[in-house]
Amino acid sequence: MEPFEVTARLSRIALHIARSQEEAFGRYGLNRGEVGVLAALRFAGPKQQLSPTSLFKGLMLSSAGITSRLDRLERRGYVKRSRHPSDRRSVLVELTDAGRQVLEDAVGADITRERELVAGLNAAERRSLTALLKKMLASLEPISLDDT
Repeated sequence: MEPFEVTARLSRIALHIARSQEEAFGRYGLNRGEVGVLAALRFAGPKQQLSPTSLFKGLMLSSAGITSRLDRLERRGYVKRSRHPSDRRSVLVELTDAGRQVLEDAVGADITRERELVAGLNAAERRSLTALLKKMLASLEPISLDDT
């Protein structure tokens, strides 16, 4: 199989996944980028706090990009900003209870849709495809943060 046949199909699948996620998250007034911010905070440790700098570096965004997302999420009550306790020049962003709940609801809706996206494959095929995609990613991302 020519490389183009693989990459073209992966690109088309990525578009279907993106569209599905936008629809699922959109039902909760969120987009994929905002879910990414909420999820980063959710898994940021027990206090669920990060600096805006940590967020934009971790999510590979510009400073302006993270600021606009944080502004929208804060207006809706999903995150709150506060002064860093030991550095008055710094700010911490914290996930609120409302943010945690909307993230859980949006991700739950997305999981249902993702099951539908892979429904054409049986369990063995999904495992095989997962292994192949993991192998491909390992060659593209030398240090993998996701071993699943």
